[in-house]
Amino acid sequence: MTNLALSQNQKTIQLDLLAKETTIALIIKIIGLSLTYLLQIFLAKWMGRTEYGIYEFVMSCSLLLAIPAGLGLPHTVLRLIPEYRVKQDWQRLHGVMRGSWLVTVLASLGLVAIAITSIIIINHFHHFIYATPLLFGMGLVLLQALQSLQEETARAMEDIPLAFVPSQIIFPILVLGSGFLLLQRHEDLTSLPMIEIATFMFLIIVGFQLGLLWQKSKQEFVPDKPIYDYREWLGIALVLLIQQASSGILSQTDTVMIGSLIGPESAGIYNAAVKTSLWTSFVLQIVNMVAAPMFTTLYTQGDIAGLQKVVSRVTIWIFYPTIAIALCLITFTQPILSLFGSGFIAADWSLKVLVLGQLVNALCGSVGYLMIMTGHQNQSFRVIFCSALLNVVLNAILIPILGIVGAAIATSFTMIVWNVWLSILVVKYIGVRPSILYSLFERDNLS
Repeated sequence: MTNLALSQNQKTIQLDLLAKETTIALIIKIIGLSLTYLLQIFLAKWMGRTEYGIYEFVMSCSLLLAIPAGLGLPHTVLRLIPEYRVKQDWQRLHGVMRGSWLVTVLASLGLVAIAITSIIIINHFHHFIYATPLLFGMGLVLLQALQSLQEETARAMEDIPLAFVPSQIIFPILVLGSGFLLLQRHEDLTSLPMIEIATFMFLIIVGFQLGLLWQKSKQEFVPDKPIYDYREWLGIALVLLIQQASSGILSQTDTVMIGSLIGPESAGIYNAAVKTSLWTSFVLQIVNMVAAPMFTTLYTQGDIAGLQKVVSRVTIWIFYPTIAIALCLITFTQPILSLFGSGFIAADWSLKVLVLGQLVNALCGSVGYLMIMTGHQNQSFRVIFCSALLNVVLNAILIPILGIVGAAIATSFTMIVWNVWLSILVVKYIGVRPSILYSLFERDNLS
């Protein structure tokens, strides 16, 4: 058999494996997103718009703080573990797993201490409604930082169920069941006990995932004599931290700023639109769950043609279902939002605008992960910084003028700028064309 035939067979096996793992990821993501959406609906009904808004404000703040607490290490391990596996550098693989977990714990505790002190001082001079809920939610910062790190570690080791089942399936089931039991006992549900429940359930899933991850690592390599290359890891992590922080700003700042500038009720209403709009990009999320480590493997091997084939194939997988979901959400906006309660229909136009932004995000494909997983995170720094700054400025301008619709416009416009700019950089630095137009025209070559 010729080398060309062997290469073609290898690429076919890679695509078949990608298709199989994508199917598994699809099942997990559909179940997880459905459970999370169901959780949001019931919490909104049980708690009311104001208490639900406070709860979501705290969850958004804790997610934002978990990003700097993680120091960019989640994306760093996702970037390095596949490379170490290709090179069979088991000592550095062991070192990055253990070292990143320890650094995340220490950084999270330090950040939480600073945050608690700041909240107490601010509340002493200027009382605000979120002070007590935020103090209750500080434990979430450490737990969400660890969960993000462990999720990306399992994902880098190509174990999709271990990466996503704990956070996307087990967590919402536990919170939903606990919230229901609490409601039966007290006949009403407020933000503080739900924050405590969420914290405790995060502790359970982080411990459960850590145990399974440790067992898997022992099966894959002999975990002794780890090499801790902190200088290299943190050098990569710094840029990835900025990228991850910017992504967090893009996904959470609108809710936080609405809660701060307008109030918790508006934050709750807007959050219903945000959670609903995420259905538009869920196919993209599924593909990213599976394909990201493969990007590193193919690029490390120097197989740009194989990388282009994978990118084009998954772009087509994303295209058709994303269009169908977007059209469905735009057409049936009000009936869908009414599931949260009649008052949430006020987010009608916000949802439409957010869906359009998510549509562009999905159709641009895995441009962000392509830059990260091929080691071009430095080249995307300007995009990340400018997009984060643009998002904050637009939200600050448009929320006071247009309310929650202004937040949706700011977020969607920033998302479009972010994705189009990164698409240009992917072509320039990696030599891969992520565009759906290229993939459709080259369809015959993908079969």
